Amino acid sequence: MYNILMLDDDQEMIATISPLLLHSGLNIQHIFSATTFSQGLDYIREYDIDLLITDLEVAGLNGIDDMQQVKLIKPSIEIIVVSTHNTFEYAQAAIRLGVKNYLIKPLELEPFLDSVREVLLHVNIARPAIEHTHWAQGNHFQMQRHTIQNHIKLNQLFAPHAYIPQEESVYQSLGLHGPYYAMIKIQYQPLTSNQVALTVADHYLLNYAVMNLAVELVHNQWNSVTFETDACEVNMIMQWDETSYLQGWHHKIRQLNQLGQLLHNHINNYLHIPNVIGISQILKGNEFINQLNIQAHRALMWHTQYPDHHVFYYGDMYWKKHEVSEPTAVIEENKGKNPYNLIVSQVKAYIEKCYGQKGLTIHDVAKKNHVSPNYLSYLFKKNTGFNLWEYVIKLRMEESRNLLLETDLRRYEVAERVGYESPEHFSKIFKRYYGISPSEFKQLQA
Repeated sequence: MYNILMLDDDQEMIATISPLLLHSGLNIQHIFSATTFSQGLDYIREYDIDLLITDLEVAGLNGIDDMQQVKLIKPSIEIIVVSTHNTFEYAQAAIRLGVKNYLIKPLELEPFLDSVREVLLHVNIARPAIEHTHWAQGNHFQMQRHTIQNHIKLNQLFAPHAYIPQEESVYQSLGLHGPYYAMIKIQYQPLTSNQVALTVADHYLLNYAVMNLAVELVHNQWNSVTFETDACEVNMIMQWDETSYLQGWHHKIRQLNQLGQLLHNHINNYLHIPNVIGISQILKGNEFINQLNIQAHRALMWHTQYPDHHVFYYGDMYWKKHEVSEPTAVIEENKGKNPYNLIVSQVKAYIEKCYGQKGLTIHDVAKKNHVSPNYLSYLFKKNTGFNLWEYVIKLRMEESRNLLLETDLRRYEVAERVGYESPEHFSKIFKRYYGISPSEFKQLQA
């Protein structure tokens, strides 16, 4: 049976569409509805949602960019976008992210139902690697490998101690325009039966598969250059000109981390290859271009210390000066406390202070504490045993219970105090957490 979440502030549309879906002949268990992005994320975290039907202009939702959060929380979720944005750029960006269909308001009900049926009937069918539909002139994406000469040049240019040419033409010929660059390094370990060594041809095909998936994922969304090494490793150079970098520059690291997580999940899900992702900082200028490789490689090495984590951003790490071969934590400080425990302690203190803030997201918490959301989630779980958002809900539920016990506040007032914009949504979370509704809980205490 399928669970559907409708994320839209148009209550009339939800009231119209929900009965149609329930009587569509599909095996639908429940249809949830949310009017803000934060409510929608709560449902996705708390329930096993198979399909998200969402507008792009819901309160708290920053368009396509925030759709990546949904995919990070649940990579297998299917998405249908319903929007008033009748533009090629929006539709194309949505499709690249993995959105199954992009429909324009006002909805034509029959095509909408056909789209839902098509998505749900294929939810549990294994799909080959990335079957996105492409809108540009109806052409299917096909990656072209670099020439041997360019392959050699790229590997030489990004070698740790490479000679850095001064001529702009060298970089231009390789598709490197910058001036801002970051590297995403994908390192994978192919699974072989009976420990049979892979042939050169096997490596060639695997590299092509990983590169094809990676380039497909960023196609027409990112300005990037992708090339392979000869050792189960693929490098992606992400680049921005001055204008595109300055537009939302403070979101770039978050976007790189989201892309790294998507790459890891897609390679796992579609190629079934264990992989680790290392992400460099963003550097400006061709003179620093080989530092990208050093940073991404160092980030990868943290997998040896944290084998249950798979996406590492160099800026999250602490390094000894001039240490190249191995990652290491900074010298213990603050009475011998591990610096990563300090990060978690700071985050816990921040959450305990701000959990009642409406619209609070993991990205907000990460930004305030100067780490990436992906790494923060990992550290928090490792050090506390809680998923970060589980901890937020725990604090909200404990406080709401105290308010119901000790005050005469009404349900909507309690909901507002603990950060929920909708009393109905608060009640659903409360009942899921405690097994009874707030009103039932209040009656038991009377």
